[in-house]
Amino acid sequence: MTQKQKTSFQEVRYDYARLSHFSKTARFAALFFATLLVLTSCGTSSNLTESAETASSGKDYFSEKIQIHHAKGFTIEYHDNYKVINILSPFEKSTDTAKYVLLQRGTKKPKGYANSQFIEIPIRSLVAMSSMHVGLVGLLGEEKIVTGLGNLKYVSNPEIIKQIEAGKIAEVGKDQGLNEEKLITMHPDLVMTTGSPVSKMERYTTLNAAGIPVLINSEWVETTPLGRAEWVKLLAALLNREDFVNKKFAKMEEEYKRLAVLSQKVKTKPSIITGMNSKDSWFVPNGNSYMAQFFRDSGADYHWNNTKATGSLALNFEAVYPIALTADYWLNVGISNYDNKKEILAKDPRYTDFKAYKSGQIYSYNKRVNNRGSNDYWESGAVNPQIVLADLIKILHPELLPEHELVYYKQVK
Repeated sequence: MTQKQKTSFQEVRYDYARLSHFSKTARFAALFFATLLVLTSCGTSSNLTESAETASSGKDYFSEKIQIHHAKGFTIEYHDNYKVINILSPFEKSTDTAKYVLLQRGTKKPKGYANSQFIEIPIRSLVAMSSMHVGLVGLLGEEKIVTGLGNLKYVSNPEIIKQIEAGKIAEVGKDQGLNEEKLITMHPDLVMTTGSPVSKMERYTTLNAAGIPVLINSEWVETTPLGRAEWVKLLAALLNREDFVNKKFAKMEEEYKRLAVLSQKVKTKPSIITGMNSKDSWFVPNGNSYMAQFFRDSGADYHWNNTKATGSLALNFEAVYPIALTADYWLNVGISNYDNKKEILAKDPRYTDFKAYKSGQIYSYNKRVNNRGSNDYWESGAVNPQIVLADLIKILHPELLPEHELVYYKQVK
């Protein structure tokens, strides 16, 4: 955008402030349509520089490339001055592909991508809509780029919390409560959101029209822990941090595989149950889910390991009860932060019949819940599967990792 265009956009924001005595709807409409006029004069997305006027030198701007080994939900292609990201089936049950062109700043916009979103890289500001996205940022040490979050309460990253307390990060809402007016005013380089069957790209038409790219991150549909964590490479591609992430992820991957091999050498695999009954439903991981993969890699005997589906299997208490009676361990006892067995028993007196309840072998993943109510298991834990796996092995086979201290898990006594 030229200096004249930047000045025009600043004038739009000034005019918006002067309209404070009008209704919220009127102010939003004024800002939106004025923004469109400015963007039209740019000739490209508002995030792009005068790249259309800059000839490509044929230089390879990305000497280090990312290779995807575990994630199935996205691909990346490299060209001289841009990258093409394909998010496959971003809304779980859809077969659509969302395509993004990541354009190096100051270079020419390529032809042939009329229906794709363009994102100028490296991005300088990011609005993250999920705790997982905060985990990705934290793993790369790039907390400074975060300017907005869907919710300011549920955050574990200390640096992000400091920025929130300093007023540097805005709350923008989520789903139907998304504050598009605030986002247009902020005008971040990128909004990273979570794909789901009820959240289609049409939901973000207003932001796209205002020149704000919205990228769908669907790591949650991955079926392996390393596959989920590998989405950190997507953020690295947006930041031109390929060299760093390749080395970082390779170390994580090596350690995870080492631990998985270690646990497979055990002669006895203890039986486990997982989850908890809630509102007449007991959800257990299906055999093709990432959590079932954790159980296999930690050397557990998991009853529903052979169910050929992803996600969760909904059962009633009676279906789980006979398995739970003899299971050696009870893991992941609900998302609530239970501190003792009495709190669990208050939910249902039948829990006293479980072998694991009697022996005290009950574990939750709530060790790192802070005073904001945020559970770091869902944040940094999502991008550190090797540590989660170490915790599970320590619980099930303590002799294999005698020096390991539980990080995300704790025993409920």
